[in-house]
Amino acid sequence: MKRIITILYLITYTLSTLMASGHTPAAAAAERTDAHLAGHVIDAATGEHMPYVTVQVKGTNIGTVTDATGHYRIMDMPAGEVTVVASMMGYEPQELTVVMETGKTTELNITLSEASYMMDNVVVTASKYETRQREAASIVNVVTPLTFETTASNTMSEVLDFQTGLRVEQSCQNCGAPQLRINGLGGEYSQILMDSRPIFSSLAAVYGLEQIPAGMVDRIEVMRGGGSAMYGANAIGGVVNIITKEPKSNNLTLSNSTNLIGGRSFDVNTTLNGSFVTPDSKIGVFLFGVIRERQAYDRDGDGFSEIPLIKGSTVGFRSFFKTSAYSKITAEYHHVGEKRRGGNNLDLPEHEADIAEATEHNIDAGSLKFDYFTPDNAHMFSVYASTQHIARDSYYGAGRDPNAYGKSDDLTVVAGAQYRYSMNHFLFLPADLSAGVEYSYNTLRDQILGYGRDIRQQVHLYGGYLQNEWKNEMWSILIGARLEKHNLLKNPVCSPRASLRYTPIEEIVLRASYAMGYRAPQIYEEDLHVGATGGDVSLIELDPSLRQETSHSASLSADFAKRFGRWETGLTLEGFFTQLNDVFSLVDKGFDAQGNRIFLRTNASGARIAGLNVEAKVAYTTIFSLQLGYTWQQSRYIDPFQWSETVAPQRRMFRAPDHYGYFTAQVEPLRRFTISLSGKYTGRMLVQHLAGYIPEDTEVLTPDFFDLGLKLAYDIPLYQVYTLEINAGVKNIFDAYQRDFDRGVNRDASYIYGPAIPRTFFAGLALRL
Repeated sequence: MKRIITILYLITYTLSTLMASGHTPAAAAAERTDAHLAGHVIDAATGEHMPYVTVQVKGTNIGTVTDATGHYRIMDMPAGEVTVVASMMGYEPQELTVVMETGKTTELNITLSEASYMMDNVVVTASKYETRQREAASIVNVVTPLTFETTASNTMSEVLDFQTGLRVEQSCQNCGAPQLRINGLGGEYSQILMDSRPIFSSLAAVYGLEQIPAGMVDRIEVMRGGGSAMYGANAIGGVVNIITKEPKSNNLTLSNSTNLIGGRSFDVNTTLNGSFVTPDSKIGVFLFGVIRERQAYDRDGDGFSEIPLIKGSTVGFRSFFKTSAYSKITAEYHHVGEKRRGGNNLDLPEHEADIAEATEHNIDAGSLKFDYFTPDNAHMFSVYASTQHIARDSYYGAGRDPNAYGKSDDLTVVAGAQYRYSMNHFLFLPADLSAGVEYSYNTLRDQILGYGRDIRQQVHLYGGYLQNEWKNEMWSILIGARLEKHNLLKNPVCSPRASLRYTPIEEIVLRASYAMGYRAPQIYEEDLHVGATGGDVSLIELDPSLRQETSHSASLSADFAKRFGRWETGLTLEGFFTQLNDVFSLVDKGFDAQGNRIFLRTNASGARIAGLNVEAKVAYTTIFSLQLGYTWQQSRYIDPFQWSETVAPQRRMFRAPDHYGYFTAQVEPLRRFTISLSGKYTGRMLVQHLAGYIPEDTEVLTPDFFDLGLKLAYDIPLYQVYTLEINAGVKNIFDAYQRDFDRGVNRDASYIYGPAIPRTFFAGLALRL
C-alpha cells in the first residue's frame, strides 16, 4: 500500500514539474516586462488605509497583499489591458481594468466597501470550479467564519445545525458519536469532503464531525441533494465540503474559549493560527494548532456520563507554491490525536468500569494538488492525490469485561485528474465541459477479538464522470453522469445527474435538479460503533444476502434577493423528494454465543422522504443581520417495518422530525461591540428505546426543543491592526435538554435525543496580530 501512495504522489509531482517547466530562469527573464503596478487600498466608510488586502490579476496567479500601511506593488505585470481584483473577507470585491505599459509604473488606488452578511460568495462545490452562489446550477450554502463566531461554535458538529435542512444529533450517551442528517437522510447518504476530496472514510465518520476544529476551517460549503456528477453516487442527501484555511497575508491569531457545561464540567479550546506569505505572494503557508480538553458530564447523578470526556489536539498546515503565473501546487497535512471516554468510573481502567466506551484516535491526512490553466482561462487541468490513515484503539464493554479491547486500522487513498474546457459558444450557449477520472481505495480492519469480531474490508472504486454546463446570466443547464465500478458489486453503476437554473429577472433564481445514486452492501460508520444496552454490548452484522440500495432524488427551488436602499433581503423556497429502494435497515436478532446483542443490517422494501425548506435573510449593511431556516418533511417507509418483536410495524422513520429549524442574528449597536443570538428548534420525533432499564423494547415520541444562545463580544484596538477580542455568553439559555435518560448500568446508551449540551456558560479571548 505504501508503494501505491508513493507512486501516486510521484505522478502528481512529475506532472506538476513537467507542466510548470516554463517557470525556469530563462522563462522568468522573458517575463520581465518592467510594467509595474502600485497603489493603495482604503476603506470607503472610514477613509483609512487597509492592510492585508489581496490584489490579484484576474485569470492568473500574479498578485500580492497590501502591507501594514495599506500599500501594494506588483512587479513585471503582463503588458496590455488587465483586470485587477481586490478582495478581503468582509468586503465587497472590486474589479478594475488598467492598461499596463512596458517600462512604466502605473498607479491604481482602490476603495473597498464593507460587504453585507448576505454577500454573493464564490463556491466550488456546485461544479468543482469557482462559481458565484447565485449563478450555480444547484443551491450551495456557505458556513463562514462569521457563522462560527456568531454561534460560538468550536467544532464542525456544533455549527452545521445552523444550515437549512441540516441536523446534527448525538447517537450515544457513552461516547457522544455525532451524526449529520441532510433533508432527513442519515449521514451515510451524504458525502463529506476535505478540500473537495472524498477521504472521509466510514471509520472517520463515526466521530469525525467533532474532531474537525473551527481553527482549521476557512468555510464549509453545503449542497443539498445530488445535482452534480462530480461527486460519488452516495451523495444523495447532499455534499458537505470542508475547505481548509489558505494563507492570504501575514498574521497570527491566538484564541481561547472556556465553556462550563451544565454548571459543572469544563470544555476548554485553545487555538493558535499563523499565516505567512512571501512579498510576491508566490509562496504561502497557513499553520494551525488546536488543543481541546472536555470533562465528562453526568446529568442525572447516577455516576454514568451523558457527555463523554475528550482530550484532543489537532496540528497541520496548508501551503501553496505558484510555479508560474498560470500554475500552482497546493499541499495540506493535518494530524488529529484524540482520547474520549464515557460510562462510569472514569478514573479506573476501562475493564474495571461497569460500562466503558473509550477510543484513542491517531489520524494523519494529507493531500497534494497541481492546478494549471491557460492564459486565456479556456483550459484548466488539475491532478491530485489525497490520503488518510486512522489508527484507533478502543474499548467497548460492559460488566467489567477484560476482553472488550479492540483495534482498528483504516487507510484511504484518493487520486484523480480533472479537465475543464470553457467555450464561448457550444450549440446554443457558452459552456463549461468537465471530465475527470478518480480512483478511491479503502482498507479497513476492525478487531475486538474477545467478541469474535474481526472485520476486514477492502474497497476499490474506479470512477469517471462527464459533465457539461451551459450558462449565461439567465440560464444554467447542467447535464452529467458518473460511471463507477465498485469491487463489491458485479456490474458498473451509472448515475445520471441534471440541474437547471433560470433567472428571469435579477432578483429571482429558479432551480431544479435530479440525481440517481446507490449504496453498496459494505460497512458504514454506524457499523463501526459498538453500543451498550441493558448491560450488554450490541453489534451490527451484515446480512449475507444484503443487496445494494438505490435512490432517486429531485428538488425544485425559488430564490429571491433584493436590495431596498441599505437593506438587503432574501427568501429561498425548496421542495425536495427522495425515493429509496431496498433501503438498509436494522433488525434485532437477539443474542449470539458470547452474549452480545446482534442487529442485522438487511433490506427493507423502500422509503420516501419529501419536504420543504424555507430560508429567509435580512441585513442592514454590517450593523444588523438575521438569517433563519425552517424544514418541514415527511419520512416514511413504503411498507410498515418491524425492528423488534415487541413493537408493532411502523411506517414512520426514526429520528426524523417533521419540523426543525434555526436562526442566527447579529447586531452591532456600538462600534466594535457585537451582540449575537442563535437558536435551534427540533420538533417531535420517533426514537427507539431498547430493553434493559425498561422491561421491553418500545418506541417513544419525544417532546420538541428550542435551544437559544447569546454571545457578547467587544474588540479592543491595541496597535495598528492588532486587536484583542473579549467575549462571553450562554448556550441553551432555557436548558432545553432531555429529561428521561435511562439510569445505571442497564441503560440504553442509544436512547438520547434533543440538544447536544445543557445550559452552558462560556467566555473567550482572541488576540489577532
